[in-house]
Amino acid sequence: MFPSKLSESKKFVPLNIAVLVVSDTRTLNDDVSGALLENMLVEDGHKCAARIVVKDDVAQIRATVQGWVADPDVDIVITTGGTGFSGFDVTPEAVEPLFDKHMEGFSALFHAYSAQKIGTSTMLSRATAGLAATTFIFCLPGSKGACQDAWQGIIRHQLNYRHGPCNLVELMPRLGEHLTQK
Repeated sequence: MFPSKLSESKKFVPLNIAVLVVSDTRTLNDDVSGALLENMLVEDGHKCAARIVVKDDVAQIRATVQGWVADPDVDIVITTGGTGFSGFDVTPEAVEPLFDKHMEGFSALFHAYSAQKIGTSTMLSRATAGLAATTFIFCLPGSKGACQDAWQGIIRHQLNYRHGPCNLVELMPRLGEHLTQK
């Protein structure tokens, strides 16, 4: 649906990506969506810096993401789960206050891509993304299909330095400029 142009003159830049699974019922042993994300990002040449499961709890989610944002060995954070409308779905509430900048375009693209597969049911997701300090964060629904669609249709392209006409990786060296200026 969304064309991708790769520049053969640029070298691939592997990133360290942390995956947070938000679930009251899953463990690392039976988690499907986080495992799928880990497999896809590794297959694409990135490194999984961490993959953990936390309960649908604002404090636990926020503390985990904040720790990864502060960790210089984590470039990207991807969460899966907790983006719906049930009473326990609190991932956006936990993560969005950490954003210095919201990435509204991700949500729009996610819903456009998702609608091609599941129709109007895409509106039941509060998928979101943004920048916290110098770390990009993507909050995805907990379903395997949504994770696959988000990674394969959108995120993998923007986390590939060779993707044109522009991508998130080429912005990364400049993300902290405002933090070092006097």
